[in-house]
Amino acid sequence: MGIFSNWAANFSATFYKCFIKDDRYNLLLSGIGVTIKVSILAVIIGILIGLVIAMCNLSKRKILNVIGKIYTDVIRGTPSVTQLMIIYFVVFASVTWSKWIIAAIAFGINSGAYVSEIIRAGILSIDKGQTEAGRSLGLNGFQTMSRIVVPQAVKNIFPALCNEFIVLIKETAIVGYVGLMDIQKAGDFIKSATFVAFMPLIGTAVIYFVIIKVLTIILGYIEKALRKSDIR
Repeated sequence: MGIFSNWAANFSATFYKCFIKDDRYNLLLSGIGVTIKVSILAVIIGILIGLVIAMCNLSKRKILNVIGKIYTDVIRGTPSVTQLMIIYFVVFASVTWSKWIIAAIAFGINSGAYVSEIIRAGILSIDKGQTEAGRSLGLNGFQTMSRIVVPQAVKNIFPALCNEFIVLIKETAIVGYVGLMDIQKAGDFIKSATFVAFMPLIGTAVIYFVIIKVLTIILGYIEKALRKSDIR
């Protein structure tokens, strides 16, 4: 009991020092807000870019194929942290936008390359007979794609898109490179201020785990709702 009491006392003292003293928990709360904002905007941008690039890769026009191929190869072939720093310190160096918006744009551009391949694979997974059926009903190419192919493809690619969103949340841990105080940066700040490594690192890990777990549950319910219309 003595050993446990000592451990509990040390744990309590360290917890207080890291999170309660000087209201350091506010850093983590602020970091959670930054992470969520960046992730949500980035996933929206990523889906929009991914859809455009997927259409380019599926297009019969050579120039669009080349554009889509170059974009995908360059983004997937370079580190996300390098892309973030180029976009922040070079592309948007003279822009007065909020840091989190620029960071979200960088992550959205990065995510767009991966989302484009997810969307492309989802569209290709739909039987060609669906397209032929749409055209036989008098629908043009755009109408067939938007009303018949894409709605079916969404159900197939939704789990992969969810996984990309989860990966994106964890990737935002590098926004500290451009001076944003996200969850990871808040943990690093607490670690530097208290000279305690274990508690801040475990704290940030737990926060990320909880966010992703809650998101996984919500996305799971959405996926079930999408699958209700399936005929098995």
